[in-house]
Amino acid sequence: MPEYEFVDVYVPRGVSRKETARLLTDHAEYGHWELHRLSLLRDGSRRVRLRRRIIRQVRATW
Repeated sequence: MPEYEFVDVYVPRGVSRKETARLLTDHAEYGHWELHRLSLLRDGSRRVRLRRRIIRQVRATW
């Protein structure tokens, strides 16, 4: 089963939808994050949870 690490991003209500999309695209392109969950709160702000897979290297044995 794959293991993931998570990061929570809070986007205030004054940030446009287009700016939010660009912010998340930057995280995805440069940090290899993917969208796990997006919550639109009652005050208009957004809470975003991003995840990326943890890749563990197997130690070589001789």
